[in-house]
Amino acid sequence: MKNIHSPDSHETVSLSIESSLVWELALGIAGYTYEKLRHTFEQDEQWTQQKSLMPASLKKNLETIKQTNLWYALFMLQNKISASTITEFSLKVSELPTDVFYETLLPYKNRLCESHRTETAKSYEQPDAFDQYASLFNGHDYLEGYVQTLGDVSREELHSLLTDTLSKWYNWQSQNPDWEKWMHALSFEKKQHGLLDNQKPSEEIERVTSGAKYVPEPSVWNIKLIPHVSYRPWILEQKTSDTKLIFYPLSDEALLEPGSPTNELVRGHKALGDDLRLKLLYQLMRGPLSLQELTAQFNVSKTTLHHQLSLLKAAKFVKVEKGIYSANTHYIRSFSNQLQHYLGENTNEE
Repeated sequence: MKNIHSPDSHETVSLSIESSLVWELALGIAGYTYEKLRHTFEQDEQWTQQKSLMPASLKKNLETIKQTNLWYALFMLQNKISASTITEFSLKVSELPTDVFYETLLPYKNRLCESHRTETAKSYEQPDAFDQYASLFNGHDYLEGYVQTLGDVSREELHSLLTDTLSKWYNWQSQNPDWEKWMHALSFEKKQHGLLDNQKPSEEIERVTSGAKYVPEPSVWNIKLIPHVSYRPWILEQKTSDTKLIFYPLSDEALLEPGSPTNELVRGHKALGDDLRLKLLYQLMRGPLSLQELTAQFNVSKTTLHHQLSLLKAAKFVKVEKGIYSANTHYIRSFSNQLQHYLGENTNEE
């Protein structure tokens, strides 16, 4: 018996860059309410300085979002509708059928649980259905409580909270003198890369994001690269049932005036300007250590050491893998070259 095979079609992912005011606002809200890591964000100092100008109603909204992790809902809805403005976001969200609204909000678990997710979305009037789906995320840092919140709060309340927070966050953040510059830089970032090569997603992602590694994943057919300022210096990844979202920081070059030091250079020197952090780096240069080993060696609480190590990690001097910290020797060597390069370009030799 002879088998006849039709020619195989080569399927590729759809790779795109998506940038908008709404994405930047959503990332700012997510960053501000990320209490454990917020001290490592470049914007944290400015957020703290401007807090006195924040209206009480915005503070209340942000506290609710911090407790419920509803920043995740902003990401999922914006991924679905790709709104350019807050007004468009509000309108498009209101137009979603209710089951589609909840299916968009509910986090993806895996292929085996997809029918459970879609059935939960259809059962939006039954809080128990959300509790059952939430149990699939038992032990997760935030998704279990987030799903339970979706069952406890009405659609109208969710819609009102999210759009009100976006509007008030914009009014607060747009007072920053650099806001317009950021918006122009984000817009230019999308234009300068043009069309991306869908045949080489891993290479294109690494090129555009200046280093993010991507390994192809089952069920992912769309990859969105989203540049940001508010979450710098971190790369953030989220996944839906068919889409991978990779949020990457704008480069220093896109934001700085000529002659200004890069934020990476400033952040690095701030990270090194502390006695304990320098001692930690000294020990890690001599070999990888766990947090428990470092705690015993320095006789300092785990909370304090974790805080200091996160600053070194944000500055790229330290890496962590499976709970083991090690010095990023390659970056440490290159950091001194960055300083020399910056001073050399701005110093006239006699």
